[in-house]
Amino acid sequence: LHKSLATTYEELARVLAATLPRGNVIIPAFAVGRTQEVLHVLADLVRQGRAPALNIFVDSPLATRATEITARYAAILDRESRDLAGWVVRNKDKVRIRFTETPQDSMAINSVTRGAVIVAASGMCEGGRIKHHLRHNLPREECAVVFTGFQARGTLGRALVDGAKEVRLFREPVPVRASVHTIGGLSAHADQSGLLGWLEGFQSPPARVFVVHGERETSVAFADVMRERLHWPSIETPARGDRHHLAWR
Repeated sequence: LHKSLATTYEELARVLAATLPRGNVIIPAFAVGRTQEVLHVLADLVRQGRAPALNIFVDSPLATRATEITARYAAILDRESRDLAGWVVRNKDKVRIRFTETPQDSMAINSVTRGAVIVAASGMCEGGRIKHHLRHNLPREECAVVFTGFQARGTLGRALVDGAKEVRLFREPVPVRASVHTIGGLSAHADQSGLLGWLEGFQSPPARVFVVHGERETSVAFADVMRERLHWPSIETPARGDRHHLAWR
């Protein structure tokens, strides 16, 4: 179950207040969709008076293009998003967003040691410019890393979430002294409640259901909840290497 949006706002506001006077906040985010949502939340926190004026760097050419498209079609967004976008335009001194383009622009951010929110791809820290920002900020205890989405096993992001004291970046060991936070309310995927709500809309149950997404223990737990709530004839959680014969009747 995802955290509520209200809880997400509160957690992020606390991280910003505690970190920015002395260090930077690093936010790994997928370029399309997630970065734009993060920008919305950050701006909304400032508008509500729950965060100070922010210096935000969006360090991903793809995220820049996606944000430009979002802005181009702002008129078809919901009323709340349109109102916030208008407020940001009128208060550029309170929400300063800089989109970096060239590698030189990206490297220049390294000279900023405090007061910056750096949003960069990739979301699981497996590639892209985020790795450079982690290398410069992870060793600093006054900085913070904020994850806004699920981190798959085997990724650098998951290692940080699981509490690694040291990681390897560019073939070199990097100590993890920065604080690491997971803000769980911005996931782009439906949670257990959302999936069950969709499944309960079926007028008749499928003959067989396979739960194949998510880590093993989560899939098994979700299948148990489905059996308890839905009472469908066949709900299975296939494991790697299993074979199932499917045929039309």
